[in-house]
Amino acid sequence: MQADTFSIHHFNTNGITVRAVVEGSGPLVIMVHGWPELWYSWRHQIQPLVNAGYRVMAPDVRGYGGSDKPYPVDAYDMIQLTGDLIGLIDAQGEQQAILVGHDWGAPICWNTAALYPERVSAVAGLSVPYMQRGEISAIALWEQLYRGKFFYQLYFQKEGAAEVELEKDVAKSLRKMYYAISGEGLTEHSWEQLMASKGPDDGLLDGLVDPFPLPGWLTDDDLQYFVQAYQTSGFRGSLNRYRVQQRDWELLPQLSELTVNQPSCFIAGSQDIVRSLIPGVDLYEHPGMSCTDFRGATIIEGAGHWIQQERPDQVNRALLDFFSRLT
Repeated sequence: MQADTFSIHHFNTNGITVRAVVEGSGPLVIMVHGWPELWYSWRHQIQPLVNAGYRVMAPDVRGYGGSDKPYPVDAYDMIQLTGDLIGLIDAQGEQQAILVGHDWGAPICWNTAALYPERVSAVAGLSVPYMQRGEISAIALWEQLYRGKFFYQLYFQKEGAAEVELEKDVAKSLRKMYYAISGEGLTEHSWEQLMASKGPDDGLLDGLVDPFPLPGWLTDDDLQYFVQAYQTSGFRGSLNRYRVQQRDWELLPQLSELTVNQPSCFIAGSQDIVRSLIPGVDLYEHPGMSCTDFRGATIIEGAGHWIQQERPDQVNRALLDFFSRLT
């Protein structure tokens, strides 16, 4: 599916300009991607949802693609990102939207629903369930759990280090990352094996397979679209999201108590690495525990992290089934 088949617009929101695809008419659905992705990650979902009677907006999150990329790390905290979504709802002249988020896009959507309940009519999270604010920040938790070991989010904390590694050969970087935590890659080597093979001083890409050929869900044209975007933008803006987790924890203490009260659902691959980020805990066992109107989870057997790209038909069915039951 070619990117130029979609209608791309630019919107002013929350002090920045955001690039977004907008297609269709009807109830507004905003689809929010994760790292290292773009609006294009939703290429298989946009038209099916339009055909079902929805107006679909798929933005590049701030820091990515054709959207603005403020330099300061603090510009990527959760207050700013949730504010961006509210501004996009406003830009569409709507009071409410259904939110769908994957990877970092999922917490952005979950937290927007919790912080602005009157602006979100329903929310679907892919790969990352809603988790309330913990007793310590997420980054402090990772420091405890992975002390003396390699962990990608800790590696990302030093400004510039990951940027240099990933920007040296963007095509190779994306090939390796997309394959490593896809269903195909995780069949070849588990997340635990990947992490155990790396030392605390290694880079992200060390030890990762450079796949040939690409897995069937990622064409050469698909990869090239992502590559061209990151060759232009670099990785700093997108990596800054990982660098504000302590700031998020300090700024949003209300998230310790807030539940998601809108109709909600969860979709993920059975092999997704997020499932086992906390050793000994299955984060997918109770994905609706902090949601008061949880409509169920769809765990797609054999799929990895890039769920809406790896298994688009199953994701589309799950989303449309969820939407059909909204009241």
